[in-house]
Amino acid sequence: MGQPLKLAVVGAGLVGQRHIAAIGQVPGVELAAVVEPGPTNQSVPVFSSMDEMFDAADVDGVILSTPTLLHVEGASACIERGVPVLIEKPLATSADDAKEVVATAQAMGVPILVGHHRRHNPIIQKTAALIKEGAIGQVRAAQVTCWFYKPDDYFDVAPWRKKAGAGPISVNLVHDVDLMRHFLGEVVTVQAQSAPSLRGFENEDLAAAVLRFESGAVCTITVSDSVVSPWSWELTSREYPIYPATSESCYLIGGSQGALSIPDMRLWQHEGGTSWWNPIKATAMPVSSSDPLINQIAHFEDVIRGRCEPLVTGEEGLKTLQVVEAIQTSAQSETLIHLGFGSKETINAVG
Repeated sequence: MGQPLKLAVVGAGLVGQRHIAAIGQVPGVELAAVVEPGPTNQSVPVFSSMDEMFDAADVDGVILSTPTLLHVEGASACIERGVPVLIEKPLATSADDAKEVVATAQAMGVPILVGHHRRHNPIIQKTAALIKEGAIGQVRAAQVTCWFYKPDDYFDVAPWRKKAGAGPISVNLVHDVDLMRHFLGEVVTVQAQSAPSLRGFENEDLAAAVLRFESGAVCTITVSDSVVSPWSWELTSREYPIYPATSESCYLIGGSQGALSIPDMRLWQHEGGTSWWNPIKATAMPVSSSDPLINQIAHFEDVIRGRCEPLVTGEEGLKTLQVVEAIQTSAQSETLIHLGFGSKETINAVG
């Protein structure tokens, strides 16, 4: 295997601490440095800035888990030095900023990965495989529920979470949008509505959108961080023990031959022919269990060592961000948004 790769974590907050713990579970890597301007208790050198870290430490890769506003600056610092970087989602605060990061990385030949870690979950990988192999026939519709109640102290400890652009559309729904793109392909139109925060914050606390895909499939998706509910990935996937687990599902994907509920992984099909008159039964699909954050670090190692290409590239992160941005634009303007990936003008509003 050779010497372990030396990784640095920039931002030792809630997410950064999870990355630090995951690094400790992957044999091929080790934590070499942490960048955190505030107080933190680490067993490795801690620096107050990335420049200070790069001047003093030799690192093979960097994980950016800073607030989104700092992603472009941090990613640029890594790319300029030729250091592969894993950037927490969303890639940037705007699609335009994300485009610059992706273009620069491509020009410099530096790998960038985006932290849509759910794609590294065996549940998600099994779902994608079932859809690809035609287990539910042609996918026609999907339904996503992302409802939960964040307590007041969640916002008080990080006031930036109360600001415009830091609502559940960009902070939470970005994960679900990424997975729908992963399952169903590219989004071509978006229409959305949102509601202002009941707590008086600058951002929304409720939104709903209808996404149409190139395939013709339609997805309805809702998000709120002020609704008491068992229906969210956090409370259904058992991915992170800090959240209480429920036996519910938060994604439903329907096709011409069957339907899937996720993450309980039940495949619904009619017996004796596809008809609502015939009995329908659910088959539990077997799936393994492992921590997607640990899997993501192992994948990051493989990318740095040149064994594979990134699972979630900068381009993938950009496209997901463009859909999220379209949801925000549609909700604000009350218009249908057309997305033309690959065209000069990516997002166009149609009245």
